[in-house]
Amino acid sequence: MDKKVAIFDIDGTIFRSSLLIEAVEMLIAEGHFPEHAREIYAKSYQNWVNRKSSYEIYILDVVKAYEKYIKGVSQWDFVKICKKVAELNEHKVYRYTRELVKELKKKHYFLLAISHSPKELVDEFCKKLGFDKVYGRVYEIDSNGTFTGKTLYEDVINDKSNILRRFIEKEQLSLEKSFGVGDSESDSKFLTFVENPICFNPNSKLYTHAKKHGWKTIVERKDVIYEINKQ
Repeated sequence: MDKKVAIFDIDGTIFRSSLLIEAVEMLIAEGHFPEHAREIYAKSYQNWVNRKSSYEIYILDVVKAYEKYIKGVSQWDFVKICKKVAELNEHKVYRYTRELVKELKKKHYFLLAISHSPKELVDEFCKKLGFDKVYGRVYEIDSNGTFTGKTLYEDVINDKSNILRRFIEKEQLSLEKSFGVGDSESDSKFLTFVENPICFNPNSKLYTHAKKHGWKTIVERKDVIYEINKQ
């Protein structure tokens, strides 16, 4: 019998921040990245904090900093950073999605995580949450075990719906009673495929899409969790 599946985005959906932001800050703090790496995203961070620009622009600049300075860093050192980030932030999660993961795990759903953060980072964070399979961005490693700065399989990770379709076919999973949880417009593709799409703390583009299609929209703010009316 095919097993039911639930697919989750991680950053901003389960984790109350971005794993990559936490990793870049720790890479700087521990001397793997130079202090001036922050200059790449400092302005966009301030613009976001002051509501002059979007979070998406800020996180793209963090990605630029990571991809510029990860070259030459050993994978072993990065994995150690990932373990520290996961340990320090394991409880920095949203209550709604944390409890949903627990509930679906008890019901024997196959839990699939797809993130644009580096795979080593997502692997470590998702271990204690009980995910069965994790997809993340893969960066090339040379024969010396150091990062080259090149991204692998970029076309694959950029289309979460494609990953979902391929994986369901490979593992003989079922979309019947399936769940999907995401927070940005890039998640709308895989949310289209599941029976129970949930837009959690969505950005404006995903919220507009959710209203159009009648998808459940959940917002968690401080100690309040509420569903926004579809109309």
